[in-house]
Amino acid sequence: MTDPDSDPRSAPTDFGHVPVLLDRCVELLTPALTRHHPDGSGAVLVDATLGAGGHAERFLATLPGLRLIGLDRDPSALEIARGRLVRFGDRVTLVHTRYDGLALALAESGCTASESVDGVLFDLGVSSMQLDQAERGFAYAKDAPLDMRMDPSSPLTAADIVNTYDARALADILQRYGEERFARRIAEQIVRRRARAPFTSTADLVALLYEAIPAPARRTGGHPAKRTFQALRIAVNDELGSLRDAIPAALDALAVGGRIVVLAYQSLEDRIVKRAFADAVASRTPPELPVELPGHEPRFRSLTHGAERADATEVESNPRSAPVRLRALQRVGTGER
Repeated sequence: MTDPDSDPRSAPTDFGHVPVLLDRCVELLTPALTRHHPDGSGAVLVDATLGAGGHAERFLATLPGLRLIGLDRDPSALEIARGRLVRFGDRVTLVHTRYDGLALALAESGCTASESVDGVLFDLGVSSMQLDQAERGFAYAKDAPLDMRMDPSSPLTAADIVNTYDARALADILQRYGEERFARRIAEQIVRRRARAPFTSTADLVALLYEAIPAPARRTGGHPAKRTFQALRIAVNDELGSLRDAIPAALDALAVGGRIVVLAYQSLEDRIVKRAFADAVASRTPPELPVELPGHEPRFRSLTHGAERADATEVESNPRSAPVRLRALQRVGTGER
């Protein structure tokens, strides 16, 4: 599982962001983006998780004819990216939305929801800026309000969950999204503790987690708060539900010959991507038939053998790239599934 305080994209640069597997992303997506012209003219790339714009900047600089549509739910991330990408002028369109709003974002940007773009990139999880801004409450190593919203205008915060959900609902979140084996014990202690005073800060919650998790377990498996913080962040932002809707929308948006690359940093994300990609590369011919039916061939082919990982060189230079799993597909057939 990904530790939010060691997220791969959080190593500092001028923009607080080191793009992970950047060269590999460029290698995989460029053939699709240069199908119309070597400089990317006529091609559209959707960066569905724009963040600080590190990946986007590289593609726009390398392909001077490319158009980019960048999505992010965090308005502060969009402002950072807007400043970083301003030199590319009207080749860049930025949209404030979750990535499951991809189809609507395409419509607002002059594209259709089906077979209209040449590349899609997802770089999942919490972003560098969100981790580095202590007041956002994502990092358990920094005391801050118990917030964890990627979009500060969203109504639900981590404090709301911790202070109002019953023990059963809390335990379910911690087990399902954090794979926390002490989920029930933690949930029960949270409910007892908040009866005296509500949780208001990350330090409050970290202190309780140290008490709730047995000492032998605290000495193994990393920081005792990492699974609970991950679970709360995923619940607050509906990350997995959003991803389940976003991947099919992205696949439908790709034109024939278009490509998609997804970078995932924890097993729950990667499991969703793996299943969606497996379905996309499967034949639509009923399995009981001995021959492929015309028009039922797979719509996609895989560009990777399973999930690719960062090599030792990248992990050494950017340790936060260690957990990444990259998967990529190319569209080879038309029609929706």
